[in-house]
Amino acid sequence: MASLRLARVFFALTMIGLGIVGLIYGDFAMVWQRIPIEHLPGRQLIAYACAAIELVTGIGLLFRSTARFSAALLAVYLLLWLLLKLREVVVMPRMEASWLGFGEIAVIFAGGWILHASLADDGRRKALGFITGKTGVRCARVLFALALPMIGLSHFFYSEQTVAFVPAWLPFRLAWVYLTGAASIAASIAMLLGIVPRLAATLEAAMLSIITLLVWGPGVIATPMDRTQWTALIISFAIAGGAWLVASSYRIAPRFAVGAYVTNASIG
Repeated sequence: MASLRLARVFFALTMIGLGIVGLIYGDFAMVWQRIPIEHLPGRQLIAYACAAIELVTGIGLLFRSTARFSAALLAVYLLLWLLLKLREVVVMPRMEASWLGFGEIAVIFAGGWILHASLADDGRRKALGFITGKTGVRCARVLFALALPMIGLSHFFYSEQTVAFVPAWLPFRLAWVYLTGAASIAASIAMLLGIVPRLAATLEAAMLSIITLLVWGPGVIATPMDRTQWTALIISFAIAGGAWLVASSYRIAPRFAVGAYVTNASIG
């Protein structure tokens, strides 16, 4: 349970961060949370409402008495966010960037789904069926695994753009781009096939956290008043947070467990 609590706190802090940034700037989280119609009436009001939801649910996740309701509300909110990104995939299915954006939000939503599924009470689990409980957790894991290749393939499709984000002090920068992209794809395959899925999810979460620190951390330190740097840092941490929540859902399984034991494991 400790690993799930830590992952929940980490995820909650990213939501709080997004909410604060949204309230300060009165806008969405840039390309990750963009409303398709830029001149939509009441757009700024909607942006403030989204920021308020992120802030309130993030705070709510930190307290046992409000965590269950906050997780349910956040799961619905993240699902709507994911559906906004789905539009880009439908409109531009041949552009990998569309799949990348969808995959990133899918990872965040998978984490939110894990929270809701694991925190829902027995009555809610019976009423909502596959959305909660063990089945909900398994579905969220599958969504997470399917989203990882969307992120990993972008390292190959956009290697020139991606290599620019690799710190200059690292040698063989292009090799790191390919290695991290391949690692996400490998983690996806391992999880879908039940080959050490807990280890795969944990390593993916750790890799995403390290990438966040190395890529966006220096920018925030160098330009602490730059909204772009802060938004990218928080979103990147939110993606990592979603991965940590998925990894924590395997907490009762041995780290090197293989096959059906992991697939059928209780969420504890």
